[in-house]
Amino acid sequence: MENTNQTSSVTEFILLGLSAHPKLEKMFFVLILLTYLVILMGNGVLIIVTVTVSCLHTSMYFFLGNLSFLDICYTTSSVPLILDSFLTPRKTIPFPACAVQMSLSFAMGATECVLLGMMAFDRYVAICNPLRYPVVMSKAAYVPMAAGSWVAGIAASIVQTFLAMRLPFCGNNIINHFTCEILAVLKLACADISINVISMGVTNVIFLAFPVLFIFVSYIFIITTILKIPSAEGRKKAFSTCSAHLTVVVVFYGTILFMYGKPKSKDPLGADKQDLSDKLISLFYGVVTPMLNPIIYSLRNKDVKAAVRNLVVQKRFTQ
Repeated sequence: MENTNQTSSVTEFILLGLSAHPKLEKMFFVLILLTYLVILMGNGVLIIVTVTVSCLHTSMYFFLGNLSFLDICYTTSSVPLILDSFLTPRKTIPFPACAVQMSLSFAMGATECVLLGMMAFDRYVAICNPLRYPVVMSKAAYVPMAAGSWVAGIAASIVQTFLAMRLPFCGNNIINHFTCEILAVLKLACADISINVISMGVTNVIFLAFPVLFIFVSYIFIITTILKIPSAEGRKKAFSTCSAHLTVVVVFYGTILFMYGKPKSKDPLGADKQDLSDKLISLFYGVVTPMLNPIIYSLRNKDVKAAVRNLVVQKRFTQ
């Protein structure tokens, strides 16, 4: 009963963010606001292009449209909260709002992990089995694949959020982060979190390890197939069809592995610097990566660039 009373007394969390670095807050407010606008515009254009241009109604661009929509949802679940925290002296978030924000961010991150794996399979079939590509990656196949990615991510998010928010919090409600990041919230619990740790470990294997392994194996077959193409022009054309996806995968997973794989400092002064470093890396992962995705796909994909140009020209004529 005592734990239940203590839990109910925590009605809000305090987000530490960059409170210890007020000068950085002003600079990052402008940078993140501009980045967020670029994310909305860039990903929004990609969604419009993949929906309205008939020649892009294929599995590859359907997945790309889902990725763009996912990036908009992911950043919208956290960026407004981050921007508000830079302007508000006391950076608080109600307990229910914290749970919702945590759930949305986790769902979008988990969904993107699975979706990138689906996109790798799409590229594998396109390069290694081009004659069967229209049959294997038909609309009856790629729509359920994308839907399955969303369902899996949302289901994992519901489980992890429920396990985290049912814990008792005994007074310490200061989250050393910009948002209600699940690992930062778990540190505040005053109860055994072994179930959470085990559950998170299983989730990481399913949504991180398996997709990375699947993508790695897929690209081994893809690269092997490309190297067997006799002409240099043919190899270049084949690689260009998957280079954008490979770049996004490297940026996305590279940031995650760097964020969670680097050793922790045992020195108090070093730990303070590391906290700041971890927060800035987290910002890169949560804001810069979604901004890079449409840029990467626009610069490295001729079909997307041509579709965007055609839309711009059509808009000028209609005006």
